[in-house]
Amino acid sequence: MSQTGGSSSSHSVAFRVMRLCRPSFNVDPPIRIDPDDLFLGEDHFDDPSAPSAANLIAPDSDPSYRDRFLLHHFSDSMGLSGLLVLPQSFGAIYLGETFCSYISINNSSNIEVREVIIKAEIQTERQRILLLDTSKAPVETIRAGGRYDFIVEHDVKELGPHTLVCTALYNDGDGERKYLPQFFKFIVANPLSVRTKVRVIKETTFLEACIENHTKSNLFMDQVDFEPAQHYGATILIGDGNHSKKDSPTRETFKPPVLIRSGGGIYNYLYQLKSSLDDSAQTKVDGSNVLGKLQITWRTNLGEPGRLQTQQILGTPTTKKEIELQVVEVPSIINLQRPFTLKLNLTNLTERGVGPFEVSVSQNGSPGETAVMINGLQSMVLSQVEALGSTNFSLNLIATKPGIQRITGITVFDTREMKSYEPLPDLEIFVDLD
Repeated sequence: MSQTGGSSSSHSVAFRVMRLCRPSFNVDPPIRIDPDDLFLGEDHFDDPSAPSAANLIAPDSDPSYRDRFLLHHFSDSMGLSGLLVLPQSFGAIYLGETFCSYISINNSSNIEVREVIIKAEIQTERQRILLLDTSKAPVETIRAGGRYDFIVEHDVKELGPHTLVCTALYNDGDGERKYLPQFFKFIVANPLSVRTKVRVIKETTFLEACIENHTKSNLFMDQVDFEPAQHYGATILIGDGNHSKKDSPTRETFKPPVLIRSGGGIYNYLYQLKSSLDDSAQTKVDGSNVLGKLQITWRTNLGEPGRLQTQQILGTPTTKKEIELQVVEVPSIINLQRPFTLKLNLTNLTERGVGPFEVSVSQNGSPGETAVMINGLQSMVLSQVEALGSTNFSLNLIATKPGIQRITGITVFDTREMKSYEPLPDLEIFVDLD
């Protein structure tokens, strides 16, 4: 904490500020000495005329210091003095905490001051937040040597430099109106960082969140909840194979907090996200790749609370598909060198008509390497498909090689807009010799 401005030498009053937070342990192991050192002195036994050590040393004393650091009681291993220390400065203040300060305005003169108007506010790079204002009800008097105390609180929501501004407007003993400003500066740091990774496997999205502790104390995570965006449902995946839904009625009421150790400790959370919409409705959510946000609450070693909310987490950019080509039916038996029919469905996912189309099978390799090809005309013409409509059609194919083969390269071409769509994913079939 640093104080600037408002020299109190010409003023009868001055502000004193102390941060209100949990006390800290006074970890200062005492120096252990032999009781005889206090009464006899360290060079007593060097005097040849001194009485013998056996007559002066207590039976349980240790002049050789051999047992000085042995543990004679289990509490000796703690190294704690049993004392708690109140904060001596503002200390480290982190984003998400509640800044609470005890402020005292002291009258150090030998005359009383009257009509004291006190204001306290937090000033950041973006805004000024008023914490206390006694303009409507001034403090009538502060006697000589007296004081007026109050407590202010502020939820820390910004990083960077902050200034606690305390001002007093008062009448001194001569009736002169005086103005005293005092400034107390501190820095707000980030207690943790959140790194996310998004993976999409078929219709399921997996979100991994890695939380790293940047503070000098351990953080006990009370809650790390993922609030999914609209049309999504979230499930947290636990390492032992169990999982629990966020809104499950069987969710544990009391659960042990997750410990993230100080100075760079990390912990990973994994969430499974699924859309609550069917495929046709999902396509109407234009380009929306917002998955949701994380709500994080924690406590420090002595229970100091903190809370943060991340920004919206974005998934893999989604592109709205205009059409969808699907396989409806594949013959159960396909014989070598004999034609077979593959039934397909073309669906228009837009709210306008599309087409007409040409459907063909592209031949990427040489004719000798192609295992399945069209039997007959090399392309099929489909008429226009109405908005959100679909049409069924069949391709007449023939297999030229036995065994497990792949049907590849079935492509749809829009003859009006002169563009091709993504080909149908490869389809495996088994070709029988007979």
